[in-house]
Amino acid sequence: MAGAEGLKQSGLERVESALDTPCYTIRVVAERTGLSPHVIRVWEKRYGAVQPRRTDSRRRLYTEREVQRLHWLARAVAAGHPIGCIARLPEDRLQLLVEPGSNGDVESPAAKPGGACAFVQEALQRVEAFDEAGLKRVLNRALVTVGHRGFLCRVATALIEEVGCRWRVGTLMAAHEHFLSGVLRVFLGGFEPRLPAQAPRLVVGTPSGQMHELGALLAGAAAAQVGWRAIQLGCNLPAAEIAGAALQSGARAVALSIVYPADDPLLPEELRRLRELLPGAVAVLVGGRAAPAYRPVLEEIRAIVRNDLCSFCDALDQLRQPR
Repeated sequence: MAGAEGLKQSGLERVESALDTPCYTIRVVAERTGLSPHVIRVWEKRYGAVQPRRTDSRRRLYTEREVQRLHWLARAVAAGHPIGCIARLPEDRLQLLVEPGSNGDVESPAAKPGGACAFVQEALQRVEAFDEAGLKRVLNRALVTVGHRGFLCRVATALIEEVGCRWRVGTLMAAHEHFLSGVLRVFLGGFEPRLPAQAPRLVVGTPSGQMHELGALLAGAAAAQVGWRAIQLGCNLPAAEIAGAALQSGARAVALSIVYPADDPLLPEELRRLRELLPGAVAVLVGGRAAPAYRPVLEEIRAIVRNDLCSFCDALDQLRQPR
């Protein structure tokens, strides 16, 4: 019996070892899960959904267990669960979300009623249905529950990221993102604080080729909460227009949102041109999902790169300090 138990244990160990052996490239994982390589990278970097090993040449290699995990995540997202709320769930709880007959009640702690993820999930349903009144009700409840900063950093940011993610995988249309932009623009303007006339000014927008303005809207709203008067320019503006707005308004800083694409060959020169046209005292702040892809040129133009609204607000506070 001891020998049989030993053989059984040895067999289990071999199975476990096979599950945890990194051997699949990102292309193979994309084919098996139906996710694009870009989405897999985003789920890895932004949400920590998986942690692939790296070869000496920096290529990602995934285990069988990670492939299964990504498959479950893809199915759960397709069923309506925000990736930000489920990305770090243990495998057993994640699998329950996508098993036939599951009622979908297995969620992360943050998804409890009244939690940020619960608001995000409900807001997504309203966006999918183009339900403007319903979406506003959800946003108002979230604002009252988690406060201004919590709303911006935990609810609105997660909602925007989730809509963008679903647009990239094809489960939402561009029309959904435009719908959300319109609702958020009005909603965020409704709780903008009254600022003194001498409040520092910040020009906010997206550079040429960047068509997604939701991140810029949030940046402007967050800036207003820490005492900056944000001048929203919208999206897809050439460097000369952004610089002109900054000069004519007397702005002390320019904030740019760079979300998609992450490989625009024309954008680096646009950023260099913007820095050239702006006075040296005017800071350039950059954020957004695709910003890290342009790190070399951002370092070259001495941009202040911030990956979340809280650190963005901290950077604005530092800019106001006497030099």
